[in-house]
Amino acid sequence: MSATISREVVRKRFLMCPPRHFDVTYSINPWMRPEKPVDAALAFSQWEGLRDLYVELGHTVEIIEPLPGLPDMVFAANGATVVDGRVFGARFRHVERTAEGPAYLSWFAERGYREVRWPEHINEGEGDYLVVGRRILAGTGFRTDPRSHDEAQEFFGLPVIGLTLVNPEFYHLDTALSVLSDDEVMYYPEAFTPGSRAVLEEMFPDAIRATAADAAVFGLNALSDGRHVLLPDAAVNLKARLRERGFEPIGVDLTELLKAGGSVKCCTLELRD
Repeated sequence: MSATISREVVRKRFLMCPPRHFDVTYSINPWMRPEKPVDAALAFSQWEGLRDLYVELGHTVEIIEPLPGLPDMVFAANGATVVDGRVFGARFRHVERTAEGPAYLSWFAERGYREVRWPEHINEGEGDYLVVGRRILAGTGFRTDPRSHDEAQEFFGLPVIGLTLVNPEFYHLDTALSVLSDDEVMYYPEAFTPGSRAVLEEMFPDAIRATAADAAVFGLNALSDGRHVLLPDAAVNLKARLRERGFEPIGVDLTELLKAGGSVKCCTLELRD
């Protein structure tokens, strides 16, 4: 692809949760080290910068109020999956996060969403469900129960393609793969089983493949609006590759939130109404 391609911005609506109670007090992924202090003020400032950037780019940001005792609630992407105004709730694997699922579903119910499903099996929202056009890529291996893939397919009426993660540092699909458009993705091959890599190669032969260095700084925990791609500033190779494809990468600093294993996408739940 040439950088002369004209990329159109798709105006989006997002749900975000301020990190008022953000901290790292437990460890449920390799990034979380409770002994390492968190700068709460800096975390909030970095989050505000991301929110403000979305607004500057023409997107709408809705806010869900955080609840005390839920330091990871800032990672709104994990709270649900929304397609065609239908809300498939999240059911978390770790007890530390279980109360987040009902909190997010309550937000949707209070705002008049009619089709809201409490899941039977464990799934962690858009952490493991990524919508690509009219298909859903679904991660498993560490958090989401593979049985939830069938549950999501029946609920949304869209094809759900399962992908298995094998590296605990990339415990959610959105840490190892990012959706760029309705038919384009970028991903880190080594995060997946050989079979899942083969599926990705078949579906997206021209996908951008991330380097280990870019994956290690959470470069794939990114969000695209069709033209702009917001991603960690340290993912230098990915930014160069995106420019080659005609995208406009925008580096974002969320280093405090990375202490809990989250970045741009983790903080952002897309409301596909």
